[in-house]
Amino acid sequence: MALSLGIGLEFSRRFVRQNNKPFIPIHHMEAHALTVRMLEPVSFPFLVLLISGGHSLLAVARGVDDFLLLGHTLDEAPGDSLDKVARRLSLIRHPQCSTLSGGQALELLAKDGDRTKFSFKTPMGQSYDCSFSFAGLRNQINMTIMKKEAEEGIERGSLLSCVNDIAAATQHTVACHLAKRTHRAILFCKANGLLPSVSPTLVLSGGVASNQYIRKVLRIITDATGLCLLSPPAKYCTDNGVMIAWNGVERLREGSGVLPPNAEISYEPKAQLGVDLTAAVKAAAIKLPPVRMKM
Repeated sequence: MALSLGIGLEFSRRFVRQNNKPFIPIHHMEAHALTVRMLEPVSFPFLVLLISGGHSLLAVARGVDDFLLLGHTLDEAPGDSLDKVARRLSLIRHPQCSTLSGGQALELLAKDGDRTKFSFKTPMGQSYDCSFSFAGLRNQINMTIMKKEAEEGIERGSLLSCVNDIAAATQHTVACHLAKRTHRAILFCKANGLLPSVSPTLVLSGGVASNQYIRKVLRIITDATGLCLLSPPAKYCTDNGVMIAWNGVERLREGSGVLPPNAEISYEPKAQLGVDLTAAVKAAAIKLPPVRMKM
């Protein structure tokens, strides 16, 4: 990642100097958060859940460059976990999945699976904050796969007969974990007046936001809490040049972070987004009321 950032930065610096154009550094997650404003008239502030192959976070977007960070991944991102589960299940060998990404393959197979066949524990049930953890869940799933391989008498790399059910249970547990942390973030925002009282909005963005099951689960939470759920079309959820360009447009309009072409700047592979309120969220220790996940 750092090497790619370095190459991109060097090209950009040469380009703006040669053409005497302003230079606008972009935070990758800020770009994901703002993409929806290219398509919908979403006013600040709004709550945003960003979920992708490399990141997961909850934040309040108060302006183009003004964010309050409520929670973030503590180990691996949801997209990374889904891809690793798909690889462990050898879905590349599945006739329906050979051309799909890991997350796409799991979503496809889950449609014909029974999630109740496997009961995976939702992570961090006793941690009353808004951060995420997926490594422990992935370990649960790996142990189950190993057990089923032994029961079916097959070696690693072969397809299990219950692969659709494992896919459905995996997807459901990931969705529930995201939903519970988002629910707590909504309650924290309401308790602290961080969202408007009229038409508050949750924006869902990032590559994993293209998963339709996860969208449905999050809509249950927004319906229960009175928020409007918005998400860019799937083609704009994954990393793309359009979101970076739109972030540049937003910053140019605001006159925020616009630098001269000869500015000296370096990249940050893991730059924090906004002001960190994760300690305050944890201190609030908000316990969630029950919400029926009827899917």
